[in-house]
Amino acid sequence: MPPTDPQATAERTPAVFVHGNPETTAIWDPLLAELGRDDVVRLSPPGFGSPLPPGFGSRVEDYRQWLVAELEAIGRPVDLVGHDWGGGHVVNVAMTRPDLLHSWVSDALGVFHPDYDWHHLAQVWQTPGKGEEAVAEQFGSTGALLRILRDRGIPEETARRVAEGLDADTGRAVLALYRSAAQPVMARLGEGLERAARTPGLAVVATADRATATEEQRRRSASRAGAAVHVLDGLGHWWMVEDPGAGARMLRDFWATLPAAPDRPAAG
Repeated sequence: MPPTDPQATAERTPAVFVHGNPETTAIWDPLLAELGRDDVVRLSPPGFGSPLPPGFGSRVEDYRQWLVAELEAIGRPVDLVGHDWGGGHVVNVAMTRPDLLHSWVSDALGVFHPDYDWHHLAQVWQTPGKGEEAVAEQFGSTGALLRILRDRGIPEETARRVAEGLDADTGRAVLALYRSAAQPVMARLGEGLERAARTPGLAVVATADRATATEEQRRRSASRAGAAVHVLDGLGHWWMVEDPGAGARMLRDFWATLPAAPDRPAAG
């Protein structure tokens, strides 16, 4: 089937963006300004810019179920885009509920590789005692978090909006999420990567990103998931704020290759 006109596809298929840690929906502001779509939905995982509901466990499976419920509420297949842990949640949905998706995009496929080792800070969060000390320091005040985000290369205005949206709930969610994802949990989840190929996918490989596995691990996971690969040469973990124009072009080009979305509701 020839590529569909991207504007026509955009008019029929909602675009849903899911961010990660430590972030809020503000992380998408520069990219969405470049993208220029008027049907975008931005979702904040509980604890990361939105309140933690009573009894919410903040484990990997809890976030998968949360995202499934949010997509079911939209009522039709979507173009789903995820960054960092948001990218992990996207892949978990692609493997288990393809009926909710028209397409998916993730920059976190590498964490599902069987040889992936969590980065140093994640391992600190996964360690009882040390993790509690770390989140108290990182999320104890807006000023402290703002300095961390600026030091990691997020522009001042975006960093400020992100920092203002996070609080002690974020620290609790971080500890529960990362501890629930300690290996071999992610490797076992990755055993189902081939199921993600039921829906068109795109793996984002930002070559200077050191937080989401090696480039080889990301490429191998993408191949197993049947995903195309787009390389953002020289960009790092926050590629969407480093070069929002490149990110917007990447998404438009990918969406332009997709067939028109079926005019049907997602299965409940």
